Amino acid sequence: MDYSGVSPDQAKRLNLLKLRINEAKIPASALDESLNIATWNIRDFGKKSRTDDAILFIAEILYQFDIIAITELRDDLSDLKRVLERLGPYWKFVLSDWQDDWGGNWERTAFIYDHRMVTFTGLAAEAQPNRKKIGAEYISEQSWWRSPYLASFRAGSFDFILMATHSRWGKTEAQRKRELASFGEWIKSRWTDDKDKVFDKDMILMGDFNIPKIGDSLYNALCQPSGLVMPDALANIKDTVASNRVRRYDQILHLPTADIYVSQHGGVIDFSADALMEALLPTIDKNKLTYQLSDHFPLWMQVYTDNDRAQLDSIIIGGE
Repeated sequence: MDYSGVSPDQAKRLNLLKLRINEAKIPASALDESLNIATWNIRDFGKKSRTDDAILFIAEILYQFDIIAITELRDDLSDLKRVLERLGPYWKFVLSDWQDDWGGNWERTAFIYDHRMVTFTGLAAEAQPNRKKIGAEYISEQSWWRSPYLASFRAGSFDFILMATHSRWGKTEAQRKRELASFGEWIKSRWTDDKDKVFDKDMILMGDFNIPKIGDSLYNALCQPSGLVMPDALANIKDTVASNRVRRYDQILHLPTADIYVSQHGGVIDFSADALMEALLPTIDKNKLTYQLSDHFPLWMQVYTDNDRAQLDSIIIGGE
């Protein structure tokens, strides 16, 4: 982190945030052995310029992880660049394009990462719904308001794909369920049915799915067709939003392949409890605080990246 130009008052408030981060008990990652991954919906990030305080605090939170999927990143990347300047020269990014309508909400998805810990390996693409031929055209019967974004990475001996999305919100549950089910079927068609044709079979899905509760009909619409599972470390997380409501909108899910080893470490950084946001941003109106930090917490977990033993075991089993 670059703390140049930080005032004594900012440093005091930054220490308050650091105390809260420490309460999350995020274990240190180790080069070629483990990776701390996170997903964070940063509210309307780039729609309006944030204060220097907010940029500093967002950067401090992101700095706790090795790779982060950011959703609700807007078309204007000025504030993202300010955050990257704070993070320092080792931090890189891969990001999607944006859709200029109210369904797309002018949003991008980005993966930002410390390239000392993880390397981008070449695949970056927006997922599109399966299509059918109707007349002379190939048309998708289901709309995804914001295209899921996927990219390939390597850490240690672990090659994997991260995919992130921000699913639609709205009062019409049937439409939301159809979108999630369509996405789950797409994952099944690419990974479960045709494992030998995808770029890499080890896939971790992250993002804001606007699913209120684990195990509800929306959650099942996504996970049942795809075979996605939740890591045990995140099973007891009930709330990922900075409000009085209890909602598990944000998820980290994975396909249970042989090469993905998830640890028992995971959780959220709750920067809202006990009026912390008010203390961090004392000059900001209470109703506008989430537009400076966010109305979602970052959800994180640790993944083991030294899977040489798993590869050797696979060779032994294949030879018997």
